Amino acid sequence: MNALKFITCGSVDDGKSTLIGRLLVDTKAVLQDHLAGVQRSGETDLALLTDGLSAEREQGITIDVAYRYFTTESRKFIIGDAPGHEQYTRNMVTAASSADAAVVLVDAIKLDWANPNLQLLPQTRRHSLLVKLLRAPSIVFAINKLDAVADATVAYNNISNALQKFAKEAGITVNAMVPVSALKGWNVVDSQPHWCGYIGPSLLSILEGLPVTPAETDVPFSFPVQWVEKFHDSGVTTQGRRVFWGRVATGSIAPGQTVRVFPGGQTAVVSQVLSATRQLQNKAASHSAGIVLDREVDVSRGDWLLAEHGSPEGQRQLSTTIAWMDDEPLVAGRVYWALHGHRWVKAKVQGLVHRLNVNTLDEEEATELPPNAIGHVTLALQEPLATLPFAQSRILGALVLVDTASHKTSGAVLVN
Repeated sequence: MNALKFITCGSVDDGKSTLIGRLLVDTKAVLQDHLAGVQRSGETDLALLTDGLSAEREQGITIDVAYRYFTTESRKFIIGDAPGHEQYTRNMVTAASSADAAVVLVDAIKLDWANPNLQLLPQTRRHSLLVKLLRAPSIVFAINKLDAVADATVAYNNISNALQKFAKEAGITVNAMVPVSALKGWNVVDSQPHWCGYIGPSLLSILEGLPVTPAETDVPFSFPVQWVEKFHDSGVTTQGRRVFWGRVATGSIAPGQTVRVFPGGQTAVVSQVLSATRQLQNKAASHSAGIVLDREVDVSRGDWLLAEHGSPEGQRQLSTTIAWMDDEPLVAGRVYWALHGHRWVKAKVQGLVHRLNVNTLDEEEATELPPNAIGHVTLALQEPLATLPFAQSRILGALVLVDTASHKTSGAVLVN
């Protein structure tokens, strides 16, 4: 099976870093000398296995996304430990935008667990809604710290009912719900039979069965050109003398297909499709390829090769959802660089339509987007871009805004 890239998210101090530490330790992914370095008063502090920044260790919080890797007999995993603080929403958005799955942790001891009508924490709702907005294919709710409540069964039933009610109201498809104790390791890697009245698989078993994000083969072919290589000594006259290297974004490509150059508009027939080792073979979405055309056409880094029919036309105005990452707020009239694939164009903020309440995704009136806020924004582009809605393509529907002076990444853009 392909490697699963998943993130852990949820409120502050729900135990996300401890859960990842437990997964790493119980799957034997941590060396003994590394374990010895995270001892506190004779006990292993599992959270320190992922909190690598000195500021994280000093403050006891997660600030940036930390990626860790481990392998079981049946699968490889890439874990992103996303911060829970609202002021680090931008870091969480970055991690979720490319994840195959999200494990949303819920801390039982922070809730009125004995109340059948309990209220979930705002950050549990917020991160769940953001994961839905960013189209992570799978969501798993892990209810943590049930070992620390007086009646784990009642707590699990009440919290899981509240989560199911919230998910139904928000239109979130939940793949699984599991009670865990990250501190003690119950139901994380090894099952704890009948604890909380739960008889399902452990969290790791659930993750081993989740699908990876499918390649976008149902969308017409698109290919952002990353590098142009010239055949200096090619004596072949039946094809162009350049190879266009990059990664197939959507669809698939094979010799004989007609492609259109964007933005130039010329068409040509694919003569060869090369693998990274220069073997002749067809290529589908998410695979790297070198493409040789049947004739010389004007193609440079940043251009796109698109399917002749069915591919998106260039647009100069975009309706978008933007997660704002810059310390300077987004306001109408500012100009940024927009990066789409490997293509850079100037983008002007034409107007801020609404700001999204990150706890409810309700639309609110606003005149600017401060750091970590999300809003609906209209962009006017100096040159056209071939985009699709993010709901249709996670690749063609995503852009990055970059400050023209500081070159800092300012915003993550989803095309509506």
